[in-house]
Amino acid sequence: MTRSTRRTFAAGSAVLALGLTLAACSTDSGDSTEDGADETTEETTDAEAGAANEDEMEVHIGIPSGWDEGIAVSHLWKSMLEDEGYTVETTTADIGVLFTGLAGGDFDLMFDGWLPLTHASYWEEYGDDLTDLGVWYDNAKLTIAVNEDSPAQSLADLAEMADEYDNRLVGIEPGAGLTATTQDAVIPTYGLEGMEYVTSSTPAMLAELDSRTSAGENVVVTLWRPHWAYDAYPIRDLEDPEGTLGEAEEIHTFGSGDIAETHPTLVSWIESFTLADDQLFEIENMMFNSDEFGEDYDAAAAAWLEANPDFAEGLKG
Repeated sequence: MTRSTRRTFAAGSAVLALGLTLAACSTDSGDSTEDGADETTEETTDAEAGAANEDEMEVHIGIPSGWDEGIAVSHLWKSMLEDEGYTVETTTADIGVLFTGLAGGDFDLMFDGWLPLTHASYWEEYGDDLTDLGVWYDNAKLTIAVNEDSPAQSLADLAEMADEYDNRLVGIEPGAGLTATTQDAVIPTYGLEGMEYVTSSTPAMLAELDSRTSAGENVVVTLWRPHWAYDAYPIRDLEDPEGTLGEAEEIHTFGSGDIAETHPTLVSWIESFTLADDQLFEIENMMFNSDEFGEDYDAAAAAWLEANPDFAEGLKG
């Protein structure tokens, strides 16, 4: 489990920042006001807005290890909330740890809950102690992907063509819902018990995908949509005629059981939050498929928000 804390605002700065819109934060910071009356009016408005926010000003976000849409959205919200004066802490961990911690009050938010299939077992176990804050993306899909020029077209082909892929199916984290679905549904349904199912981590899977496609070798990996890898590599999904990977899923934001009491203003923003395909793909590509920001996901999120100044303002109604 890894932790990072960005910056803590002084109390006076936090109160002032609460009333500022995200667009105004970047615009007003470099301006001076010659009209004293206008300046007084602006400060009064800011103070009133700050007083209206009754949230606790510390937020702890749990980020699922290896799930890049969750990483991207978590850092997007981290940037937005810090601009609003919150102190944000993030913890990256396996999805099971996040559900346990969220239910126990160790985290306030987790932005990557897949239902009705992928995280169904976690929701069944911990749902009574969580708050469902709504769906922000409704076209998510578990997949098994191969390089575009490989021979298999369907999961039904893999058993007979396993040698073409070195008898390896490359997976992600052992605790992931995708891993469980592959083990419990895909492999037995399509008779893939003869293939070595390798599970370790998403970065390891992506490294093998990168190396094998670069070398012109066949590869088969567990993956999901949305994911930036579809833009970065020449890959396609195998057909799933038996429907073992399920239909399109929804990605939810889950909060702690008492988040509506501790962070009512934040909850109202999250309940208004959605991302379209093009928005999510753009954010992911900036973070994971570009050299511009390296691994500075906060900087990528801030740059996207700067380029889309109406986005955060729209969440506040």
